[in-house]
Amino acid sequence: MKGYATACGAATVLNAVATWKGAAFGIDLKTTAEVVLDGTGCVKGDVPGVDTRLIERCAERVLQRFGCTSGATVRTSSEIPVASGLKSSSTAANAVVLATLDALDEELDLIEAAKIGVAAARDVSVTITGALDDALASMLGGAVVTDNKEMRLLKREEMQRDVLLLVPERRIFSKDTDVKRSRLIAPLAEIVLDLAMKGDWGRAMTLNGFAYCGALGQPVEPLLRALEAGAEGVSLSGTGPSYAALVRAEMLDALDASWSEIGGRVIRTKTNNRSASKGRGI
Repeated sequence: MKGYATACGAATVLNAVATWKGAAFGIDLKTTAEVVLDGTGCVKGDVPGVDTRLIERCAERVLQRFGCTSGATVRTSSEIPVASGLKSSSTAANAVVLATLDALDEELDLIEAAKIGVAAARDVSVTITGALDDALASMLGGAVVTDNKEMRLLKREEMQRDVLLLVPERRIFSKDTDVKRSRLIAPLAEIVLDLAMKGDWGRAMTLNGFAYCGALGQPVEPLLRALEAGAEGVSLSGTGPSYAALVRAEMLDALDASWSEIGGRVIRTKTNNRSASKGRGI
């Protein structure tokens, strides 16, 4: 019995560390998962070179929910750089939860399925807030605002934009974030939240970017270069090290060239409004 699923990544509008309220939007970079119910009685991840605790726990939680003791082998493949702030963990969790459901031939509401991944991330300590904003931007597509403490979706709307990503070579893991410094900028995060709730995504993410770069000691040069190129909005994504910009199509080349001078990988993509899905692809 095999199950498959695909989910897309996301980028940050408002990092939830300061106030527990966060916002993010889907991006068109995919993660696929395969779950094979193998009769071993245990769950093991088969992804060389990757910490598989999260995807194993996601599959375990789904199997436990439906009383299945078969055990499983879990595999994922992703276009999303790991530990880059582009929600690779949340996206992998979503894909594995749905693939496990597919293998079991069971159904769950997509928000409920995303919450299983959030719980699994807390179980294995790869998140600070639970990252419901990241999980729902990936699972539902579009732009979302969430209350991560109350585990509630506050807003969702579709977004059609070109997106440019700057992905430095270094990695930053969410669990290593300086929470105390992040919470110093809570008053600014409240302003970002208000902008996001009004649908002013560009200004919201730009203010978030400067605030969190200041709090976490990340470079602001990519933000300034994006604004110089005419970006609608730009932010540090998650706790970094990646940056995401909403850019009109005619400005992509200019920002691509400018960011390339900084170093790292520049990725062109688009916002994603499609939900994650079971089966072999979306």
